[in-house]
Parts: sequence; C-alpha cells; structure tokens
Amino acid sequence: MRPEIFAYIAVMALVTYLIRLLPLTLIRRRITNKYIRSFLYYVPYATLSAMTFPAILSSTGSTFSAALGFAAALFLAFRGKSLLSVAVFASAVVLVCELLFPLLPL
Repeated sequence: MRPEIFAYIAVMALVTYLIRLLPLTLIRRRITNKYIRSFLYYVPYATLSAMTFPAILSSTGSTFSAALGFAAALFLAFRGKSLLSVAVFASAVVLVCELLFPLLPL
C-alpha cells in the first residue's frame, strides 16, 4: 500500500472525530430553542433517508420494480405493519415485478 493512503485515513479519522467532539465541547448547557431541537431531532432520519433512497432505486434490475417495491414498503409502513412483514412483502413485490417485467409489452 502507498503511504499516502495512511495519511488519508488519518485525516478522515481526525475530521470524523472533530465533528463529533466540537458539539460536545462548545455546547455546555441544554438547548432550549425549539427550532434547533426540532432540527437536531430529525437529522438522523433525513441522513438515513438520503443514504438509502438512492440505493433502493438502484438495487434492482429496473427502476420500475424498485419504485413498486418502495411504494409497497411505504404503504405497509404507514399502515403500521412490522418491519419483517414490510421487508418481506416489498421483496416479494420486487421479485414478482422482476419476473413479470420481461413479459410486459413496453
């Protein structure tokens, strides 16, 4: 391995550590602003959505089957179904769509 790779890894580790350390050292008291508290509450959900949504659309052979699977998962999730049933049903929808997609006249 080239020595530059170790430097890159060290810099990435330092940046990651500083991002986690700075809020702990700069903010000593409880955050009382409602807007900032609401923003910080939703950051993990927004980050997770931003990371997984592109992967959902590119994970299958076609965007159409991925979108149908996503819609099925979204529908079941809003209906309050369990995580396992949502994942199994969305996977089944994608499987059926992938099997039937070559048969559809487009």
